[in-house]
Amino acid sequence: MSTEPDGQRDVPKIGQPPENRRETLLKLLWIGMWLAFLGSPVVDLAQGDYGTTGTILGSLGLVAFVGCYVVLVMRRMGRPLGRLAVHASLALLPVLAVVLSLTLGADWLVLFVYISVACGAVLPLRWTRLAILATTAVMVGVGLLLDTEPQYWLLVPALLAGFSMIGVRELVRTTRELQEARAQVALLAANEERLRLARDLHDLLGHSLSLITLKSELAGRMLPDHPGKAADQVADIEKVSRQALVDVREAVSGYRRARLGTELAGAQAALTAAGITADVPAEAPELPETQESALAWTLREAVTNVVRHSGARRCVVDVTRRETLEGPRVELTVEDDGSGPSGTPPGNGLTGLAERLTAAGGTLETGAAGSGGFRLVARVPAASVGSAA
Repeated sequence: MSTEPDGQRDVPKIGQPPENRRETLLKLLWIGMWLAFLGSPVVDLAQGDYGTTGTILGSLGLVAFVGCYVVLVMRRMGRPLGRLAVHASLALLPVLAVVLSLTLGADWLVLFVYISVACGAVLPLRWTRLAILATTAVMVGVGLLLDTEPQYWLLVPALLAGFSMIGVRELVRTTRELQEARAQVALLAANEERLRLARDLHDLLGHSLSLITLKSELAGRMLPDHPGKAADQVADIEKVSRQALVDVREAVSGYRRARLGTELAGAQAALTAAGITADVPAEAPELPETQESALAWTLREAVTNVVRHSGARRCVVDVTRRETLEGPRVELTVEDDGSGPSGTPPGNGLTGLAERLTAAGGTLETGAAGSGGFRLVARVPAASVGSAA
């Protein structure tokens, strides 16, 4: 099952092989757009100057050339040659280009441009530049052998197309490495959280459970002869258990508290999944725990309202630090282009947000946006309430 957003499923994957029939058709269509430059050979065949036999042979050669080119470009780029079909196609392309150009004329020199692209897409990088230069040199040589003026205007397309494909391959490789690095960072962060949770729980519960075990054994030995002392031990066990429960709750609440950075990423995913164009910052400013939690809950509620009720097509989220007369403030703005305010009193969600922000020393403003949609602005102090600026 694909995990890409709906808006990205129709984009051909550059540098990657198609995974299903739909992607195959999309990639063929994308490649077919660039085959339009083969118009000169097609027009040359259509003029009928070569007779029936020559036209048929020329058409078959052009079809074979296009087939080999498509096979090469459709494969996964950025890897050395490995398949027999790729070897055969890459070897056949220059042969067909030379034979067709020498036989049918200068209009067919454009085939060498496609050979440069194929070399840039398939060959190992250490051979690619040399192959592109060699292809261009062969094109010039074939043009000189012809009785017509050499097609020097094809020098720039041949060189530019080949080296541009090298750039595309490097971009694809860099993008893959970046995606792998991000996935690795996310995995390490998740592992670190699990280790921290395990370490905290061990530190919290290790001593308490050991003490409970010791007092339980002691109470068991005292019970027959000293029931009063055994009752004291049981009371101590209850106190230790209650304190351990409080410690665990505090630890878990620290893991469960809302974080603004996490909510920004969740807002991007929720809006994109709902088909709404999202403009969400990637990073959040540092804030005290209370203020950060208040803004995080505000963002979650605002995005939920946009997805469920607004009917918007675009939503912009902004987090800005401002200097005011009351001191530094962090301002969260959520604005959409949907149906706008309904005119009814605020619901429980917005009322609860206002109370939460007030407790954190902040404010909440809601109303119509300039685009006709809905605009929510939440402000909190950039420092803890009551601390010195």
